Amino acid sequence: MISWRGLLHLLAWACLLSRKPANCADIPEKPENLTCVAVQVKNNEISPTIGCTWVPGTRGSRDLNTNYTLFAEVVLVGLKRAVAKQNNSCEITLDSYPHHMILNIWVEAENDLGKVESEHLSGDADFIVKTSPPSDVKVFSEKHFPTSLLINWTHPIAAEYLKLIYQIRYCSSGSSTWTHVPPVDTAKYIQSFRLQYLQPDTVYVIQVSCKNMREGHGHWSDWSANVTARTPEDKPMSKPDLWRVITPGDSAHERKVLFICKNPVLSNGKIRSFDIRVQGTKWENVLVNGSDSESDYDSSQRKTTHLKQIVLSDRRMGYVEVIAHNSVGKSPKALLVIPKASQELSPVEGLKSWIHSGRLWLEWRPPNVPAGGDAHKYTVTEYVVEWASGAQRDWQREYANTTQTVIRGRLEKYKRYIISVYALFSGWTGKPVTVETFVEQGKPSKGPAVRLNGNPGSTEAELVWNEIPQDEQHGFITNYTIFYSTGTEEHAIPVSADTYSYRLKSLSSKTSYKAWIQASTIAGSCNGTQHSFITLKYAPKEIEGIVVGVCFGFLFLVLLVVLLCIYKRDSIKKTFLPQIPNPGNSSIGTWSPDFPSKADMPRESALADVSVVEVDLFDGKSVFEEDKACLPLKKDKYLSEEHSSGIGGSSCMSSPRQSVSDSDEGGDSSETTASTVQYSSVVACNGYKGQTPSCLPQTNSQPTFSRSESTQPLLDSEENPDMPRQESSRLLHLFPLNPQPRHSANFADMDQLEVEDHGGLLSLRFSALEEDSLQTVPTEEGQSSDWQQAAPVSNYMSQTAGYRPQ
Repeated sequence: MISWRGLLHLLAWACLLSRKPANCADIPEKPENLTCVAVQVKNNEISPTIGCTWVPGTRGSRDLNTNYTLFAEVVLVGLKRAVAKQNNSCEITLDSYPHHMILNIWVEAENDLGKVESEHLSGDADFIVKTSPPSDVKVFSEKHFPTSLLINWTHPIAAEYLKLIYQIRYCSSGSSTWTHVPPVDTAKYIQSFRLQYLQPDTVYVIQVSCKNMREGHGHWSDWSANVTARTPEDKPMSKPDLWRVITPGDSAHERKVLFICKNPVLSNGKIRSFDIRVQGTKWENVLVNGSDSESDYDSSQRKTTHLKQIVLSDRRMGYVEVIAHNSVGKSPKALLVIPKASQELSPVEGLKSWIHSGRLWLEWRPPNVPAGGDAHKYTVTEYVVEWASGAQRDWQREYANTTQTVIRGRLEKYKRYIISVYALFSGWTGKPVTVETFVEQGKPSKGPAVRLNGNPGSTEAELVWNEIPQDEQHGFITNYTIFYSTGTEEHAIPVSADTYSYRLKSLSSKTSYKAWIQASTIAGSCNGTQHSFITLKYAPKEIEGIVVGVCFGFLFLVLLVVLLCIYKRDSIKKTFLPQIPNPGNSSIGTWSPDFPSKADMPRESALADVSVVEVDLFDGKSVFEEDKACLPLKKDKYLSEEHSSGIGGSSCMSSPRQSVSDSDEGGDSSETTASTVQYSSVVACNGYKGQTPSCLPQTNSQPTFSRSESTQPLLDSEENPDMPRQESSRLLHLFPLNPQPRHSANFADMDQLEVEDHGGLLSLRFSALEEDSLQTVPTEEGQSSDWQQAAPVSNYMSQTAGYRPQ
C-alpha cells in the first residue's frame, strides 16, 4: 500500500520529467550567503547567542510551506538547533561561547517534497566574533608639533581571548569627508597612534575601530565615539587674501580705494593684526578683533577686515603691501597694484553663469594679449571671483589655468548677486567683467507703491512709482502691469521693467479711479498698494482757455462792428440821423393858396437861410416906444420857439408831429405821411433882419412862397390850420416882403444890425407872430421913409385850403 507521502514524491518526479516546473511542486532551493555574528556584551565576554542571516531560494511550490532550521555544532560538545521564525534569519543560543574551539554552523530548508542544506561555516569559534569599539579614546596635541595629534585608546577585550587590529579615520571639524589612516600603519596590536601632516590650529574629529587580527576572521567593530582636538598654532604659511573696492571720489579724476583682506588660507592660528603699507607711507598696524574660532572657518566663512581707505588720483598708480600676524609669527607679504584708470589691463572674455544642483557655476575665457604686447607682462597669475549683494561682499581666488569654477561661498536664494571676474597679472588687476544672477528666483515680496505726479486732469493722469528694493524683488523684474478701474470696468497696461512712470489717457472726466501696479518675475507676480483719484470735470487750463477765447471773440466782434460802422458810416448816418431838408431851398414859393405863382422862381442862390437887407432897424422916429420895448421879449420867444421846434437849429432829433395833409388826399394820406411834415416858407428876396415886421406896409413887395417836406415838427402856425384867412392876409398886408433888397447909405447901422443877428438871431430862420403883437406903428416925424421899406418879414403862412402839389 502506497502512503500519501510517496504519492507526492511520485507527483514531483512526474512534474520534473514532464519539464513543467511552473505548474508542479518542487523541493526547496538551497539557502545562500549564510553569515553569523557573535557580539561582545561585557568586558572579555562574548554573548553565547549567535545570530545568522541567509538568502532563501526562490524555487519551490507555492502550495507547499518551506521550513528553515539553523544548526550549530561544537565539536566534542554537541549539536544545537533552532527553528527559524522567518525565512531569512534566525538566532541560536549555546550554553557558553566556545573560545578556541571548532564551531560548525549551517541552515536547512525543508518542505513536503524534500529538504536541502546551505554551505557550512566551520572554523575557530572566534571567526564570527564582533568586539566592542576601542574604549577610552583620547587625543593629545603637542606644542612643538603643530601638524600632529597623538591618539591613545584601550583594548575592548583581553589578548587572551582575542587579539585585535585597528583602523583610524579623522576629519576637520564641520567637514563630512573622512580621511582614513592607511591600514598598513595600524594593522597591529597597538593602543596609540600619532596623526601627522595635519593643519596647525585646526580642530579635528577622530574615530577608532577594531577586529580580529587573523586574516579573514571576525567583523570590524563599530566606530568609537567622536573625539575632537585642536592642533597647536604655527606661523602663517600663506599670504593674506588682499583685495580692494574702488568707488568714485568726491571730485573729478579721483577714486576712493578701500583695502580689505581675509585671513590667509593657511593662517595656522588666530590672526591678531595686519601690517599695511601704502606706496610712499610707513607701515601701519591694524588690530583684528574676533573670536578664537575664526580660524575654524573656510574661505567662504572667513571674516573680512577693512584695513584702510585712501583717495587716489585717476592719473596715479598705487600699490599696497600687507602682512598678517598670529601668536607664533608673521605671514608672507601680499602685494596688490592699483593701476592708473587709463592703464587697466585686459579683462576676461565670454563670462557666463548658470545654476546646477542649486550651485552657481561660472565660465570664462582668458584675456587676449594685445598685439605687440609683452607676453610676460600679460601672463595671468590668478583670477579673482567677486560676488556682492547689497553691503555683503566676498571673493575667492582661482588658479591661472582655471576657466570654470563654482562659487564656494554661501549664496542665498531670492537674492540678487553681482558677479565680477578679474584677471590678475603678478598683482596688477585687469578690468572686471560683471554679470548679475540669482541662485533661485521667486515672486516679489511686495509690489510697487503707485502715486500721482501732480494733480489729475479731466482725461489724463500721470502715475509714478519707485523701483522695488532689490532685497524684495526676489528675481529679475520682467515687466510691470498697470491696472486702473472705475469699479465696473478694469484695464491693464503692461510696460517694460525700466519704466517708472506712465500717463493714463482717454479717462472719463469727473470719475473716480483706482490704480495699482503689478510687478512680475519668471516665478510669479505681486500687486502693489492701490491709489484712488478723481478726474476733474475740466482740465486745469480749459476754463482759462474758454474765457480767453470768449474774450478774444468778443473783442473781434467789437472790432468787426467798429470797422463795419466806419465802412458803412454814410448808410448808418442816413438810417439813424436823417438829413433835414433846408427850408430855404424849398419850392413852396412857387405856389400859395392866397397868392398866384410867379413865373420867375427865385434862383437857388437867392434862397439863403437869412437874407440881409440894408435898413435902419428900430429907428426911434419910426417905431412906437411900446414896440421897442417888446422887441427883446419877442426875440427871446422866437429863440425859445426855434429851439423847441427844431427848425434851423440843431434839434433835429425832436419828435415828429402829425403832418398836414392836403384836403384832396383825405384821411388816408395823413396816415401814410405820419413821419413827414410839410410846411411853407415865405422867402423875401431882400431878406430880413428880424422877426418883427415893419409898421409901414409895402405895397410894392411881392412875397415868394416855397414848399418843403421834412420830419421836422410843425410850427405853431402850422399846428393851427383854423386860423382865419383874413388874419393871415392882414399880416401879409402889414408886412409886405420886398423881393429886391434896398441898400441903405447908413453903413454903420447896417453893421450894427449884422452884429446883432450874428449874436443871437443868426440861427433863427422862421417864426410865427402872435396876433396881438402885430400892431400898426405910426411913423414919427423926421424918420426916413426908407426904414418902412427896409423891414421885410419872412413868416410861415397858415394854409386853410391844403397844399398845392409841386
